[in-house]
Amino acid sequence: MAGAQHPLASPAAQLRVLNNGSQPRKPFADALAESGLEPLTASGITVFQINVGKLCNQTCGHCHVDAGPDRREIMTRETAELCIRALAGTDIPTVDITGGAPELNPNFRWLVEQSRALGRQVMDRSNLSVLLLPTQADLADFLAAHQVEIVASLPYFLEQQTDAQRGAGVFAKSIEALRRLNALGYGQDGSGLRLNLVYNPVGAFLPPAQRAVEADFKRELTHRYGIVFNSLYTITNMPINRFLDFLLRSGNYARYMEKLIRAYNPAAASGVMCRYTLSVGWDGTLYDCDFNQMLDLPVGYGAPAHVGDFHAAQLGRRRITVGQHCYGCTAGSGSSCAGVTVNANR
Repeated sequence: MAGAQHPLASPAAQLRVLNNGSQPRKPFADALAESGLEPLTASGITVFQINVGKLCNQTCGHCHVDAGPDRREIMTRETAELCIRALAGTDIPTVDITGGAPELNPNFRWLVEQSRALGRQVMDRSNLSVLLLPTQADLADFLAAHQVEIVASLPYFLEQQTDAQRGAGVFAKSIEALRRLNALGYGQDGSGLRLNLVYNPVGAFLPPAQRAVEADFKRELTHRYGIVFNSLYTITNMPINRFLDFLLRSGNYARYMEKLIRAYNPAAASGVMCRYTLSVGWDGTLYDCDFNQMLDLPVGYGAPAHVGDFHAAQLGRRRITVGQHCYGCTAGSGSSCAGVTVNANR
């Protein structure tokens, strides 16, 4: 795939599509109101998510970040230091570092070291193939030494489906990276090194039951490749950036949105990740979630808008900015960076 941005790279253009009044659909705020959840508000902050930029060694077809090798949006050391300063004044237990390929940011390892020094759990959202880059030869050892939890995207346990979404040859690299991580203890019982996989459907479909997909992946990856992991998260493809472009080009946009709306679940809506997560953009702007970040929808309603002005109490009870894309997180058993939000229906 080419590294160029897609035709709907402008957040404003995407919002025009999502808010197009000619489409027969219910505003998400109305669904929340009917569920007694309007306005949606934060219930605290337990996850401090840092998006360190859009630079990536892959160009995946479903990427909601529109990341790639040609992107130049990269968090600076100054902004990274503001993130650590904000974190140090709180008891937020989890730091979730994402991108792009977060490991390619020159400040990634510093953020890991500083977060661990503060006693926080650190999660790295990895595409796996980055571990095989010559410049990252010691990356796996670094992650293990700092007990970083790895959350790795793997569309399927078969080559054809994975390469269709992520590019030719990516599956083979992913398997090699997983074997390298297993050799260090990742995914092994009692090691304390957690390795979790993320499954996104290939195409305009909702993900199947998380527990069933996890069982399939564990069986097939162990049988075919001798690979083990801890948990698998199913995540709904969000109708933004490259996936939105795919939906429009394939004529599946209206059908997919109606599918999301029909599957709206009040129980999933009450547990959406924006209620306990705060997302920091590569330039320090604050967002309710990584998806709002990609649509340029920063925190609103008077909450501090930049990590340099971080105020834990205000942000922990902020009103959340919502839109039509939010149906993606509230369909069926729900979708979040940690998988489904309705545990009874995993």
